[in-house]
Amino acid sequence: MNVRGAHAFRTFHILGDSAGSYSDRTSPITHHFIPTMVQDPSPNPKQILASDIVLEDDAVRLRTLTEADFHHLLPFVQTDAGLWKYSPSRIVDERDLLRYLEQAIVSRSKGDHHPFIVYDKLQQAYAGCTRFYGIQPDYLSLQIGYTWYGSAFQGTKVNKHCKYLLFRYAFETLGMERVELCADKDNARSIAAMKSVGCTVEGILRSHMPKPNGGRRDSIVLSILKDEWSGRVKTELEAKL
Repeated sequence: MNVRGAHAFRTFHILGDSAGSYSDRTSPITHHFIPTMVQDPSPNPKQILASDIVLEDDAVRLRTLTEADFHHLLPFVQTDAGLWKYSPSRIVDERDLLRYLEQAIVSRSKGDHHPFIVYDKLQQAYAGCTRFYGIQPDYLSLQIGYTWYGSAFQGTKVNKHCKYLLFRYAFETLGMERVELCADKDNARSIAAMKSVGCTVEGILRSHMPKPNGGRRDSIVLSILKDEWSGRVKTELEAKL
């Protein structure tokens, strides 16, 4: 793959009007009107993520998930049921998928999540989903998760390209200081994938959350910090694309 091409990506999003406004102040001595520029503060991450977003390079395209994507994702439910073995979401039929989409869209409307659908440009097919969540503007941190890919896309470079675009957007556009990822501690494949894109293991959260089919899971927490991204992780990940 052309490495240079792999790193060239486009980002599209629409921000609200941030034009400054003017106020007039009168000097008690000269009585001249002095216009003063009053600038609105920069949008915080949640304001940016309220817009529809497209992240893409020469291998994948991530765009904001909508209800219209139901039919793009339905084949995974019908033929790839094992995808959600370690997921907190239980998706076994059309109703579960519709509920999954509705919950994702509601979470986005609250500013808590920004879900994406993933399109594999090389196979010319939809590959799965991922999202930003746990967005904390005051702490400049967020999480990447709810990630799943169809069996045909696992073991390819789809995940590396997706994570590159998401990390770069989180650190370089949203200004995050920390990006966290989390997985079932028994999900060896997912943990290996996170380590391969530069994440550092932080520890285990015991009895972290319920499993869809009963019981509770321990979760492993991994992360990348902003200085790690700019210092080595970005370059190392680019070399793997």
